[in-house]
Amino acid sequence: MKRRLHDQALAEGFSAMGICRPDAIPQAAGQLRAFLAQGRHGQMQWMAEREGWRGNPAALWPEARSVIMLAELYTPEGDPLAGHGQAGRGVVSAYAQGKDYHDLVKRRLKRLGRWLIDQAARQGTACEIKVFVDTAPVMEKPLAQAAGLGWQGKHTNLLSRDLGNWFFLGAIFTTLELEPDAPEISHCGSCTGCLDACPTAAFPAPYQLDARRCISYLTIEHDGPVAPELRALMGNRVYGCDDCLAACPWNKFARAAREIGYAPRVGLPELADLAGLDDAAFRARFAGSPVKRIGRNRMVRNALYAIGNSGEAALAPVAAGLTGDADPTVAEAARWALGQLSQPQDARVGFAGESC
Repeated sequence: MKRRLHDQALAEGFSAMGICRPDAIPQAAGQLRAFLAQGRHGQMQWMAEREGWRGNPAALWPEARSVIMLAELYTPEGDPLAGHGQAGRGVVSAYAQGKDYHDLVKRRLKRLGRWLIDQAARQGTACEIKVFVDTAPVMEKPLAQAAGLGWQGKHTNLLSRDLGNWFFLGAIFTTLELEPDAPEISHCGSCTGCLDACPTAAFPAPYQLDARRCISYLTIEHDGPVAPELRALMGNRVYGCDDCLAACPWNKFARAAREIGYAPRVGLPELADLAGLDDAAFRARFAGSPVKRIGRNRMVRNALYAIGNSGEAALAPVAAGLTGDADPTVAEAARWALGQLSQPQDARVGFAGESC
């Protein structure tokens, strides 16, 4: 069954599969508790609200006997950092360039799950499943390491000697007893490339992340104004950040994505266009994209920070037109951007392409 399941997973479009027990990550609960106690989750209160389930997969669904972890590549076609410093344009993370991965991965998981139920029934075995893609209280990365798919690197993301680190994770919890795989160990060695690449020094130590300084968190999860000292370091990133992922040398082994839905369609949007979006235009432009989850106000806020960092005086009227925006965070971001653009370049706090 396990061998045939693996073959079927690859046939469905997944890049790798591994299996572990629901109780395979006993260290996760303590690590999560420490992360939350230090406040490193920022405004992501949902992490604390379901801490019990998140830290103990066996408690999430006590009937589960096996966890099938699956990897799906979204490897960028080009250099994901090529847009940095392109004045007047915003950078959107590679994972959000195509269709929403939640929909694509979950659809594939459900097909594989139905296949598993059918195969078990043919053998006279009852089988139940639950599928998860990023939105449930499941710690996918520790489970994936326990299932042998890869290891959590010093940037805390999962990476693999065969896949690099450009892949999504999905999970199928099942009542079937399946033979677990051997867990993977770290192969980061003495490399600190991902830590050195972080523009905001969001890693207090190797294998630790303070989300409150992470540009992905700031542009996607953080509501309200971003601290001024961090705005300047965001450059022209308007949704997510790929710097630590792109720096990983294991990416030399990464393979191309198989799912055509991940092909880039967002590109490098004009900052003036992003700043000019109203709610309806935002929803229309990013329909079917992961970007839609942040809403118009947060995207316009991010675009204004990028405008302030751009050094492009021609964008000042765009910012000026938003100083009276109905959203107070947007209005304040517009005033900040104007203040940045009014200063000589060498006197600004930061500008597009700058790193620390």
